[in-house]
Amino acid sequence: MHGTSPSLDTTSLSAVGNRRQGPTWDDSTPPQNHWPEPQISVTEDGRTTLKAFDQFITKLSSRCNLSCDYCYVYELRDSGWRERPRIMPAPVRRQLALRIAEHARRHRLERVRVLLHGGEPLLAGPRVIADFTTMVRRAASGAGTAVDFALQTNGVLLSEALLDLLLDLNVQVGVSLDGYAEAHDRHRRGPGAGRGSHARVTAALALLSRARYRPLFGGLLCTIDPANDPVRTFDALATHHPPAADFLLPHATWDHPPAGWGNSEAPYGAWLCAVHDRWRATGQPMRIRLFESIDLLSRGTGGSSSEVLGTMPTAAVAIETDGAVSWTESLNAVADGAAHTGGTVFSHSFDALLALDGAPEDGVGSLCRLCRECPLVRVCGGGLRAHRFGRGCGFANPSVYCRDISTLIRHIALRADQ
Repeated sequence: MHGTSPSLDTTSLSAVGNRRQGPTWDDSTPPQNHWPEPQISVTEDGRTTLKAFDQFITKLSSRCNLSCDYCYVYELRDSGWRERPRIMPAPVRRQLALRIAEHARRHRLERVRVLLHGGEPLLAGPRVIADFTTMVRRAASGAGTAVDFALQTNGVLLSEALLDLLLDLNVQVGVSLDGYAEAHDRHRRGPGAGRGSHARVTAALALLSRARYRPLFGGLLCTIDPANDPVRTFDALATHHPPAADFLLPHATWDHPPAGWGNSEAPYGAWLCAVHDRWRATGQPMRIRLFESIDLLSRGTGGSSSEVLGTMPTAAVAIETDGAVSWTESLNAVADGAAHTGGTVFSHSFDALLALDGAPEDGVGSLCRLCRECPLVRVCGGGLRAHRFGRGCGFANPSVYCRDISTLIRHIALRADQ
């Protein structure tokens, strides 16, 4: 959970939103030459650090059956997946289960969340999924900790047999869907520019929407493309009646800006504003954590559940198929190896990883001067760390999406007052 903030002074939003944030570096903050990694100290100058992990992103498979052109695993700067086992071996799964239980016991965690991820996690097969979930729950029960499992899939391999298994295992299912067929298939295609996946994904969602499987439906993930019609995209998602949906900014940096960047002042912000208005006009038929988090943070009445917002660190860590442990995976957009901790589930406990030197610092005090002085900082938190990166000052920059995020924050604040 991300931090709370004082109520937002909406009278200052217009000036901030109209200030063009170009790729200019804050010379008052020295360049940073280390990749950010968590540590367990809390300072008095506004820097917030992580004390315990409660989310474990588990790569059961290091490969995928789609080739999405915006994928942060396979299509950006990191190439570590090429050297890793295709499926997480049994010894790694066992050791990971023990490490999760060890960490939960040490910090007396009542509940943790394990996200089955990839690649495409369903490529691991039903036996591996069942074995791992059972193993983790058994180990965590000894620490008095409950485990919530969720699986994020592209949907192509979902079947009745797999859904029956996930129902027995009590594993929530999230599905990636980029909207209507043309929008989805522009990016989410088979390997080698193969056929689009929209028809197969919507067929899987029809299965997931049946009364028997509906309790498993966790929600939809949609990656934003300003070339897609925002209202049609929202309506296509709403057709499946998801309990929740999330809209993701494609991972990008100042060195590698997002598609469409520079064509207008805030293409992603304008797109999200249109989605927000449609969401409100249709009675908010599903939860959208990006919009809800902005509203709560702006009012000072709650925190953020979105990694993109707020000033508190995300309590998540990723475990690769070979047992290597990585920090937030968005850092794969920065450089090859940027997300790697150098530790594994065999060499380090999760507490040992938290104590590594050169760990990342979150909070307002860790941001560049431009962000620290901005009245929106308590809401946006400077944006996602990876999106701030640029050669010269490292992470000491505003987000490459600064203009877009500020546009959306201002828009939601104004709509809330209407």
